[in-house]
Amino acid sequence: MSEHRRKPPPPQGGGRAAARRGQSGSSSGRRAAPRGATGSPSGSYGPENEESAYGSRAEARRAAQRNGGGRRRAAEPGRGGRRGAPGGPAGPGRGRAAAPGKKRMIDYPRHNKDGWQRWVPSWRLVSGLCIAFFGCLVGAAGIAYAMVSVPVIDESATAQNNVYYWADNTQMVATGGDRNRQSVNLSQIPKAMRYAVISQENKTFYSDSGIDPKGIARAVFNMAKGGDTQGGSTITQQYVKNAMLNDQSQTISRKVKEIFVSIKVGAEEPKDKILEGYLNSAYYGRGAYGIQAAARAYFNVDAVDLNPGQCAFLSAVLKGATYYDPAGSIAIDPAATPDANKKRAQSQMQDTLDKMVEYGHLSQADRAKYTELPTTQNPQSNAKLGGQIGYLVRLAKASVVRSGAVTEQQLEKGGYSIYTTFDKKKVDEMEKAVQKVYKEKIDPKKRPEKDTHVQFGGASIDTRTGAIKAIYGGQDATKHFTNNADVTGAQVGSTFKPFVLAAAMKWGVRDPDLGPVQAQDERTVVSPKSLYSGKNDLKINNYDGSIWENEKGEQWRQENDGQDNVGDPPDYMIDLREAMRESVNSAFVQLGMDVGLDKVKESAEDAGLLEDSLAGAGYPSFSIGVSDPSAIRMAGAYATFADSGKQREPYSVTKVTNKDGTLYTHKVEEKQAYTAKVADNVTDVLKTVVEKGTGSNAQLPGREVAGKTGTTDGNKSAWFVGYTPQLSTAISMYRYPDDESIKDRTFLEMFGTGGEKKIHGASFPSTIWQDYMSDAVKGMKVEKFPKPEPIGEVINDAPSPTPTPSPSPSASETEEVSPSPSPSPSDTQTSPSPPAPTESCDFWDINCGNGNNGGNANGGNGPGGSEGSESPSPSATATEGEGDGGGNTRGNTIWGTNG
Repeated sequence: MSEHRRKPPPPQGGGRAAARRGQSGSSSGRRAAPRGATGSPSGSYGPENEESAYGSRAEARRAAQRNGGGRRRAAEPGRGGRRGAPGGPAGPGRGRAAAPGKKRMIDYPRHNKDGWQRWVPSWRLVSGLCIAFFGCLVGAAGIAYAMVSVPVIDESATAQNNVYYWADNTQMVATGGDRNRQSVNLSQIPKAMRYAVISQENKTFYSDSGIDPKGIARAVFNMAKGGDTQGGSTITQQYVKNAMLNDQSQTISRKVKEIFVSIKVGAEEPKDKILEGYLNSAYYGRGAYGIQAAARAYFNVDAVDLNPGQCAFLSAVLKGATYYDPAGSIAIDPAATPDANKKRAQSQMQDTLDKMVEYGHLSQADRAKYTELPTTQNPQSNAKLGGQIGYLVRLAKASVVRSGAVTEQQLEKGGYSIYTTFDKKKVDEMEKAVQKVYKEKIDPKKRPEKDTHVQFGGASIDTRTGAIKAIYGGQDATKHFTNNADVTGAQVGSTFKPFVLAAAMKWGVRDPDLGPVQAQDERTVVSPKSLYSGKNDLKINNYDGSIWENEKGEQWRQENDGQDNVGDPPDYMIDLREAMRESVNSAFVQLGMDVGLDKVKESAEDAGLLEDSLAGAGYPSFSIGVSDPSAIRMAGAYATFADSGKQREPYSVTKVTNKDGTLYTHKVEEKQAYTAKVADNVTDVLKTVVEKGTGSNAQLPGREVAGKTGTTDGNKSAWFVGYTPQLSTAISMYRYPDDESIKDRTFLEMFGTGGEKKIHGASFPSTIWQDYMSDAVKGMKVEKFPKPEPIGEVINDAPSPTPTPSPSPSASETEEVSPSPSPSPSDTQTSPSPPAPTESCDFWDINCGNGNNGGNANGGNGPGGSEGSESPSPSATATEGEGDGGGNTRGNTIWGTNG
């Protein structure tokens, strides 16, 4: 509180009355008289004088302040102190004089101002605070600068390799995955490349301190308002960000850190070294880090041989390969089409060349030579990952990331040892078996309309552990990027039928006399001797004998491939073993309906197929393979049968280590998907397929083999999946264009492919399987499959006009019943040469929704399928097929076919 507002001490020597009477020598009154307010120093001063002179006491106070009153003013002659201080020569005076005191360091609120002016800081205070603030900033910056060190480029920018090992612990490949970097000296980098980057990115590079204050301010402002966070970085800053900072976030704190490191680097490192480091650490797209890798990735030349046009192009790509790579990046952004990227790259390249001329780095004559975008080669992957190695590495990487032990970002930084399950010998043998067929049978030049885009996929799995021993992903991982052993979309056809049989043995068929709820619980387990109709164009019933109809009231008639009836007339009844051997569609479609398609689907999942690879189970054709599991999953599911119902997840990595030790070890976990009785009976039926049926090409002399062929409707894919007691292998074949620029790609027919009238699972796939497995099982102990225990009851043992199941009183009563041989296929073992089957109707089209679409329930006619026989017998007139189903509508009836 200011001095003039303090309450005066109690009056002494008469108080106010004495003061008003003008008694000299008395103590000071309540108010000190303003200077000059009385005629003499000792003159009396009362309210009348005060009011007459100033009008009011408030005015008197203000006048006193204006005339120099205040607590800092010493008592003047003729004016007494507030507390009776001695006056001047005439004695103590009246009024107020400032008591002597200390001067304030910060005069705030201001002592000599009144009202709002007291709270307005003086210019001295403002300037002092500003100086202190900037002084602190300078001090903090100095401390931060002193604490910053210059990281070493070789330690931060060059990622370590990850080393992948074969199953025998020998090194398979050392690579950072898709990382590709080869550092070069500045002398190997053309001046045109250096100046292209400088002209476009940082024209003051050789003269600046490492930062651009204006650019930084612009970037900070943009970040503050939520706009573009890019921009404002010099070459030095980009070098620091790429090579020295792990944190790549676009935040103010990281930007500040980048600035201090950049200033330090700019002050201590030569400019040429900074430029060299930047060009060697920057990312140019296509997995290329550094100018040398980029030169190879885009032009297949060394960096030293780049011309000015190529250099200007690569400087444009540095802005973001997603939008400047002429090959396009539509998988990342649909707007990054090849045409759009070419236009952007062309514009940016020309702008860079113009700036190089403007800043004196390129002559106009040389600039005139480069008016078009340079020709670039198609994207290629790391050469180390060619052949099958790239597919193996990708599969192992995915397994490591899924394990949760290492993130994808950590894996990219390198430093890990990944031990895989892959057997080098088996991988080579599978590739050799496939390439043999390519070389001997597939000739795109001779049959361009039939043999182009032919692809194979394969996987081989240890039945006792689930370890993936070998895969075939395609001809070359650097040219064909889809791993054909993994998800491809190729439907599996009749190789799906064992899951239907397993469901019938595990849960049984429903009682036709019971309602839907009760029938789910009261079932009859099915024996392989059970009889079902092999009639072509079979009208499919629900489990209760009623005719199946879709939502439009359309019925389903199941065709066999070749439109052949299989079995004894007039009902063409055939037991399930023979139906599997000859791959009869009508029998398994009706069996699936009797069991329930929900149980068929559950059976497939129990064996190891992934739910998202299975088609909807709303149509009868579900039982004959309209789903598209991968070769890896099909081999794993059949391995469940091979090991008496024990299911294990396929895996490709046994352990992961780094400098800190072991980070991950795979533990084999198993579950009993089927009882041994069920699994062993399925195996026993599948042995018949190889011994006397459609899979006889897959026989291995001296060893027991079980397996199943599969060919889809429209002849658009073919499979063979088979196993010995120790090894399960799946081989697929289909035609599908590699070129991603082709819109609406779809699977192509294989009629005439390889010079064959039609491709079956019994032809090239089983041939490849046999060729591979002959070598793969060498050295393995010869084992036999477990002898199956009798299972279930014989359903439909009394032939009837319809295939509606009626439980047999006992299995023993019909034990001797067996169907007569099929009229077309032979039961005897025949030559392993591929058959010359008759053609079937093509109803299989994954993009069709008009009744020709397999697995599509939206077309009304839905997926259908039939499969005839596929015997290598010379007399065979029907061939196997299983597809996604035709909705070939005849009148008001659906006809399902599967070729």
